[in-house]
Amino acid sequence: MGLEALLTLAVLLLVLGLLVFTRVAPDVVLVAGVTALLVAGVIGPQDAFAGLANEGVVTVAVLFVVASGIQQTGALDGLVARLLGRPRNQLAAQARLVLPTAVLSAFVNNTPVVAMLMPVVSDWSRKLGVSPSRLLMPLSFASILGGACTLVGTSTNLIVNGWLIDEAGLPSLGMFEIAWVALPVAVAGMIYMLVFGRLLLPERSAVLSVREDPREYTVELIVEPGSPFSGRSIEGAGLRNLPGLYLMEINRGDSVLPAVSGNVRLKDEDRLVFVGVVDSVVDLAKMRGLSLADEQLYKLDEPRPNRVLVEAVVSESCPVVGNTIREGRFRTRYHAVVLAVARNGERLEGKLGDVVLQPGDTLLLEARSNFLQEQRHSRDFYLVSQIEGGTPPNYARAPHALAALSLMVVVVAGGWLSMLQASMLTAGVMLATRCLRGDAARASVDWQVIIVIAAALGLGRSIQVSGLAEHLAQGLIGVVGGDPMLALATVFGTTMLLAALVTAKAGAVLILPVALVLSQDLGLAFEPFAITVMIAAATTVATPIGYPTNLMVMGPGAYRFRDYLVFGGPLSLLVWVLTMLIVPSVWSF
Repeated sequence: MGLEALLTLAVLLLVLGLLVFTRVAPDVVLVAGVTALLVAGVIGPQDAFAGLANEGVVTVAVLFVVASGIQQTGALDGLVARLLGRPRNQLAAQARLVLPTAVLSAFVNNTPVVAMLMPVVSDWSRKLGVSPSRLLMPLSFASILGGACTLVGTSTNLIVNGWLIDEAGLPSLGMFEIAWVALPVAVAGMIYMLVFGRLLLPERSAVLSVREDPREYTVELIVEPGSPFSGRSIEGAGLRNLPGLYLMEINRGDSVLPAVSGNVRLKDEDRLVFVGVVDSVVDLAKMRGLSLADEQLYKLDEPRPNRVLVEAVVSESCPVVGNTIREGRFRTRYHAVVLAVARNGERLEGKLGDVVLQPGDTLLLEARSNFLQEQRHSRDFYLVSQIEGGTPPNYARAPHALAALSLMVVVVAGGWLSMLQASMLTAGVMLATRCLRGDAARASVDWQVIIVIAAALGLGRSIQVSGLAEHLAQGLIGVVGGDPMLALATVFGTTMLLAALVTAKAGAVLILPVALVLSQDLGLAFEPFAITVMIAAATTVATPIGYPTNLMVMGPGAYRFRDYLVFGGPLSLLVWVLTMLIVPSVWSF
C-alpha cells in the first residue's frame, strides 16, 4: 500500500473515530479530514471541492426550498388532518400514521415531512391517550422507508445518483426506478412495524409535556364564514380535549355559552375563548377556518406571513399598565397586536381588548419582523423573545405550492427534465407565486447538511485517487472469493454499518468507490452494487445517528440509543434479506 493510500486510511479512520466517539459536529470533522488530505497533497482542490458542484448536492439544496414552500403555505395540513382522524386504538393509530407518512415522504423530502408532522403527531398522541414513544419512531421509520422509494424522497438517493453520473459515468436513475426494490421493502417494513410495534416499542412519556408549562394564555378566535368548523359540534370539530387547551366559553351575539358541552354546534362568527399554554395556542391560531378575533390584527402594515410571534413580559414602567389593551392603543404604540394574555395561571374574564394590563403579564404578540430589535432593550418589557415556528401558514398560496410540486413530480416521472432542472423550476415557481420569500428560501437550506455531503464526497474522491479503494476491494475479494451474492451482501452490510455510525450520506459516499472497484475486479456490472448501496444507506434505522429524522424524534419520544437497535435492528435485517432477493433479479450482474 502506497504512502497516499496509507495517509488516506489514517485520516479516514480518525474521521470515523471522531464521528462515533465524540460530540464534534459532523461537518467540522469531515471538513477537517478533507483539509488534512488537501494539505498533504493526496487530493487537489478540484477533487476536494468537487462535491460543491455535484448535481445531487445542488438538487438537495434546492429541494430544501421546495419543502419550505410546502410548509409555509400549509399545503398538506388539511390532508394530514383528514388522514390521521381519530382511530380507536394504538394499532389503528400506527396504521393511519405510517402509510400516509411513507407516501408523502416519497414525493416531499422525508426530513421536512417529519419536521412538519412531529408536533401534529405529538398533539394527536395526547388526544388519543397514546404515548408519543409508540408513534414517533414509526413516524421516522415510515418516512425513511417511503423516502427510499423515489429519487426525490431522500437526499441519500440524490447523492448516490449524482455520484453515479459524475464518477461512474452511468445515466441518471429514473424517478421511480429504485421503487422496484424500495417499494416491497417499504411495504414489508410497515407490516413489521404494525405487527411488532406493541412488543418492541417503549412506553414512555415525553421529556416535557405541554401541561407542565405554568403560563396559561387566554385567546379568542372567531369561526370564519364558510369555515369547515361551521355546523359541526365541538366534539366533531376536534376542539374538545385539546392538549394543553381548554375551551372556556363561546360568545354568540349577545349570549355567552360557558363550560361548553361537546354537543354544541358551531356557527359562523362564533367567538371561541380558549385558555392554554403557548405552544397549543400557537397551533390553534394556525388552524384553517379559525382566525384571531382581534380586528386590530388586520391593521398592521406588514403582510401576515412576514410577521413574527413574540412573547413579552410587561414591566412596571410600561405606559399601558393600568389601561385596557384597547385604551392603551397597543397596536398604534408598538406596531404589534396582543393575541393572548397570561397572568400567573389566572383565567381572564371578558374580551381580550378589555383586559386591564398589569406588571408581570405575559403577552403573546403578533408583530412586525423588526419588533425584537426595537424592543429588546426597551424598559417597557422585562423580556422579549420570538416564538420559533409561530408564523401562520399562508393558506392562500397553498394551491400554487401543490401545483408546483405536482409539476415537478410529473416532469421528472415523464423524463422531460432532470431532477435538478425540475427542482429548480419548482423552486422558481414557488418564489414567483409568493409561496415563500427570498429570505425564507435562503434560510430554508440546511447548510450543515450540504457541507457534510460535499465534504464526504471529497473524502470519497480521496479513496479513489489514492489507490485505497483498490486495496480495500482486494481485501473484500479475499473474504468473499468470486461469489457475486456474497460480495453484494458484504457491500450492503458494510454500507449499513457505516451509515448507522457516521450518517447515511457519508456512509454511502465512502463505500461507493470501493464497491465500484470491487465490481470491476470481479468482472460484474456495477448497477446492482450501486442500488444496494443506495438502499442500505437510505434505510438506516438501527441508530439515531444514521438519519436526521431519527435524531429529530429522539427527544420528543424520550427514546434511548438501545430503543433504535431493538426496534430498528430487526427491520434492518429484514431490509437486508429483501434487497438480496430482489436486486439481482432486477439489475443483473
